[in-house]
Amino acid sequence: MNTELLGVIFTYLLTLAIAIVLGKHIARVFKGEKNWLDFMSPVERFIFRFSGIDTKREMNWKQHLYALLTINSIWLIYAFVCLISQAHLPLNPDGNPNQTPDLAFNTAISFLTNTNMQDYSGESLATYFTQHFVFMFLHFASAATGIAALLVVFRALKDKVTDKLGNFWDYFVKSITRILLPISFVIAVILAFNGMPTSYKGKDTVIGMQGDTVHVSRGPVAAMVAIKHLGTNGGGWFGANSAHPLENPNYLTNTTELVAQLIIPIALVFALGFYLNKKKFSYVIYGVMTVGTLLFLLPTIAAEVQGNPAIAKLGVSQTTGAMEGKEVRFGPLNTAYWCIMTTVTSTGSTNSMHDSAMPISGAMMMMGMMVNAFYGGCGVGFLNFYIFIIIAVFISGLMVGRTPEFFGRKIEAREMKIASLIALLHPFIILVGTALSSYVLVHFPNANWSVKPSAWLNNPGYHGFSEMLYQYSSAAANNGSGFAGLTANNLFWNISTGIVMILGRFLPIIGPVAIAGILANKKFVPESAGTLKSDTSTFGIMIYAVIIIIAALAFFPALALGPIAEHFSLK
Repeated sequence: MNTELLGVIFTYLLTLAIAIVLGKHIARVFKGEKNWLDFMSPVERFIFRFSGIDTKREMNWKQHLYALLTINSIWLIYAFVCLISQAHLPLNPDGNPNQTPDLAFNTAISFLTNTNMQDYSGESLATYFTQHFVFMFLHFASAATGIAALLVVFRALKDKVTDKLGNFWDYFVKSITRILLPISFVIAVILAFNGMPTSYKGKDTVIGMQGDTVHVSRGPVAAMVAIKHLGTNGGGWFGANSAHPLENPNYLTNTTELVAQLIIPIALVFALGFYLNKKKFSYVIYGVMTVGTLLFLLPTIAAEVQGNPAIAKLGVSQTTGAMEGKEVRFGPLNTAYWCIMTTVTSTGSTNSMHDSAMPISGAMMMMGMMVNAFYGGCGVGFLNFYIFIIIAVFISGLMVGRTPEFFGRKIEAREMKIASLIALLHPFIILVGTALSSYVLVHFPNANWSVKPSAWLNNPGYHGFSEMLYQYSSAAANNGSGFAGLTANNLFWNISTGIVMILGRFLPIIGPVAIAGILANKKFVPESAGTLKSDTSTFGIMIYAVIIIIAALAFFPALALGPIAEHFSLK
């Protein structure tokens, strides 16, 4: 167990070291300073020239959002059409069929929104074409979209009074060419040389040790897994995701994938400090995010290492911890670390079955997605955190009896209305979705749909409720992981979670970008003796208090009905 703990500590410290260096690189790229990837400039100029884009034409916040929403709408249609016709497209050596319209609707939205919730198994309901040219393409595009949106906020915070906030297309393309693509290449090479498939051949036939014939799926897995984690996407090639031995063969690949899914969310926090020349401010943000993550991680590790009390009552020794649903090659402690890191970010990949986790672990994973602001996804993690900053500044200003100010801009009613709506949206769509599914399950158990509501849940009682609560938490946080005991590939879940994913992705982008754009165009107020300092531990504590109060008030009743009640039922 000590070895496992040292492995987790090493993994995080390695992540942090890479993230600091990467944060400096990101700041240099978007400040227009020379960097070691300047050799990509000809490629970028070709893309802009071919697309008719003038990157020198700066946009205001409304133009940024128009460009972002327009191109994402086009990608949504493209993905949907490909999925409902994939059987007739090339690169389908296994002869997999088309997806149904409701599943294609869910899948297209899922990958567009960086959620990657997979109500299908990649081995049987996706082809090499859609895995590559839909899913993998959207892995890059959705991550770059989040980074580009965040850079609008960076630019708005940097300049004193402006409505010129850079060019969306410049941010988007450079996010791919200078960040996502080169790092993905390095990760893919590491994964490929550790046994991850990179073949375009169809299923292989293997004779097992018991003489059984097994058809093993394969494909160009390594390339997809690299960007799946780096872009905090999480959508796997195989249905079992990174618990599958071909998608995560050994401890080295496991560590590589863990590092990959955290480096950009953490790096963007440090990039903010380097970009604005306000390093102390970024340290405060990093501190709040890290303390919040630790408070989810430590109970999860304790629960998984101690084992299941219900099994202990039977007199069964659990010297290795709670191993149900876990891979022996990773162990419970490393698995607990993965479970939290994949849910405090928007990655949602799995190296174990989350449905088998201890109830407290399930509660901590859900809380990570419910807060949705500790590290978070590529770009959108800080955008969510920015909403809590605005609320904390406003409350702090009222407490000392002066107009709230943040970075020299007065926060007034308009900005607070937007921030409040976005802060309340997240619990609203999670809790309404869970209430609706519970109502349908109880009152229409035998509805004549593709799957009857009575067959949705493999587990009754508290855990069954947790499965539904987790599904909407995951969809709203654009996370994509799930409690696999829920049968989600049916009309109700495909449509309802699809709607939640769209709302959970784009409104929390629109709100912070709008607030940043409005504030950037206001008169700059120089700091004075009464100005609230945003780079102090006191301000960090205030932000953390706002996050916890909002999350606790919104979600505690639902958690009490699910994982908390289940935890006490095991005693």
